[in-house]
Amino acid sequence: MAFTDVRGDVYLVEHPKTEIAETPYQSDYPLEHPKTEITETPQQSDPCDLAFSENSYLANHLKTVKAFSCNQCDKSFSSNSNFLIHLRTHTGEKPYKCSYCDKDFSQKTNFVNHLRTHTGEKPFQCDQCGKSFSRNSHLIDHRRVHTGEKPFQCSQCEKTYSQSSQLINHLRKHTGERPYQCDQCGKKFLLNSQLLVHMRTHTGEKPYQCSQCDKAYSQNSQLIIHLRSHTGEKPYQCDRCDKAFSKRGHLNYHIRSHTGEKPYKCSHCDKAFSNSSNLTSHKRTHTGEKPYICRQCDKAFSKSSHLTYHLRTHFGNNPYQCSHCDMAFAQNTHLINHMETHTANKQYQCNYCDMAFTDNSILINHMITHSEETISMQPY
Repeated sequence: MAFTDVRGDVYLVEHPKTEIAETPYQSDYPLEHPKTEITETPQQSDPCDLAFSENSYLANHLKTVKAFSCNQCDKSFSSNSNFLIHLRTHTGEKPYKCSYCDKDFSQKTNFVNHLRTHTGEKPFQCDQCGKSFSRNSHLIDHRRVHTGEKPFQCSQCEKTYSQSSQLINHLRKHTGERPYQCDQCGKKFLLNSQLLVHMRTHTGEKPYQCSQCDKAYSQNSQLIIHLRSHTGEKPYQCDRCDKAFSKRGHLNYHIRSHTGEKPYKCSHCDKAFSNSSNLTSHKRTHTGEKPYICRQCDKAFSKSSHLTYHLRTHFGNNPYQCSHCDMAFAQNTHLINHMETHTANKQYQCNYCDMAFTDNSILINHMITHSEETISMQPY
């Protein structure tokens, strides 16, 4: 046998010859198994002829021997316990039953992980930020947020990912695979989460409720954008001018006013547009589609703005009528703002008439309209 010392020199060590009797630890696992009916006891055949001088060497060897072969498929296993677990994929047996719901599992590890969805237990904690997880695999994925490690690389391009699931989703962009299909309309999606969101267009479900008003949305991202209409937040800043926007799409559209880019090209003529909505409106000049219909008459229009102008022939210059009073407005946004004066909480009540106001300063201005002779000025 050859060895290398710390100086890099190779030297030989002579071992005394031994008889087989001096290697008593012999493998008794079979190398091959004939196909039999499904059974939890695999048939044993002749053991291999390897022998070892120490029991630990035999133990390591046995881990490499896949002695338990499934007679239903070509898979083999090194331990009987793994073999028995695998058999359940054929028999459908699921011996681990959840006491909180009606789910059951074929493997104990999956059962334990599931139980934590009921108990809220998160035993795996990140030593960098303290965040906890119900599964060790989730902790391993999370740690890459701190290390920046992205071990999963796309074989089609140079993109890398921190999680294998992210790579699988990305690869579908190359293959065109869309495995998640809507059973209502047949539309297909890359991700299961996209299908779940799409299903709400059929059910009408809007689980994300605004805490400032009564609006609700089918996606959390839509709610986040809507909340900015209350807070005034505009996180998307143009780096060419001082304009800022509440939506990333609005920023992208604005940037094209600087670059002159028109990526949306008409397939019927050579016109191009800076945003998709303008292209959609333009295509109607080719198709003749007029989706905006007047409820007062039978006229239809290709653009919503054309319908707005037309409505003024019915209602004058203020087609947007308040349902609570006689006021009307030229723009729908003005009507929406006005409606808040009816629906908002009016806690500031005038002592001299029935009017009430949402703001104390408005009440003070209103009080001036009453005769000063009948008002003894009071602090408000």
